[in-house]
Amino acid sequence: MDNTKYLKTVVIDKLIENEATEFEDVTIDESRLNLYLNGEKTISMMCIPKDQDAHAIGFLMSENVISSIEDIKSLEVSEDGLRVDVEAKIDEASLQNLYKEKTLTSGCGGGVTGTADGNLEIPFNQTAFNIKPQTILDEIKIFYRESELYNLTGCVHKAMIYLLDGTTVTAEDIGRHNAIDKAIGRCKLQGLETKKSVLFVSGRLSSEMVTKAVMHRIPIIVSRTAPTYLGVQTAHKHGITLIGFARGKKMNIYTHSGRVLGV
Repeated sequence: MDNTKYLKTVVIDKLIENEATEFEDVTIDESRLNLYLNGEKTISMMCIPKDQDAHAIGFLMSENVISSIEDIKSLEVSEDGLRVDVEAKIDEASLQNLYKEKTLTSGCGGGVTGTADGNLEIPFNQTAFNIKPQTILDEIKIFYRESELYNLTGCVHKAMIYLLDGTTVTAEDIGRHNAIDKAIGRCKLQGLETKKSVLFVSGRLSSEMVTKAVMHRIPIIVSRTAPTYLGVQTAHKHGITLIGFARGKKMNIYTHSGRVLGV
């Protein structure tokens, strides 16, 4: 896929050992995506103008506004890519809760969620899904090595869903929460089951990142960085295996380690 259309060049002064040189650098495009639900504007999100259909579906399902891909009657992305119109059967209480709570998340880009404060009762995740430690370490290497937009700009986050058969679905965005929503949305659009999968994310494992896995019944989350205390508590409460500092030959398993074979 050609990602060059999401890149913008800027002229900078690059300082090396007190010597300045004019230099052309590469930055990532950032746009405001307007999401309309059943004809009404629902929210605006700053993001990379890519995978907008998946972004809309992933976000609405993460917030429990839409409970199933089958509830969507139609979805249309505007020609300029800055508007998504969704016609769907919705959970009105979840939609109003999103408007009411306005919880500003710690994810990059200032995301908003209505589920972070425990407004929904989600069953404890008892999914019998196991993975080998070496598979986690192998996949985290691939995860970072194949992050094209990050390698070009150093400015994006990535999410990857590792499925039961070993296939992966990935997405990149300026916001960690956006990247997760896009990856999940891509799975939903392709009819892929995520209940026996692993979510790999870049950046810290904060509570709202864990909450997205909770909402989609994803049993394992992995990052090469650290979790927050509330992230650990959220994972423990909901039966999620939370793995941080996965790098080299090591990893820290913070909750529900039984899903990692040999532990």
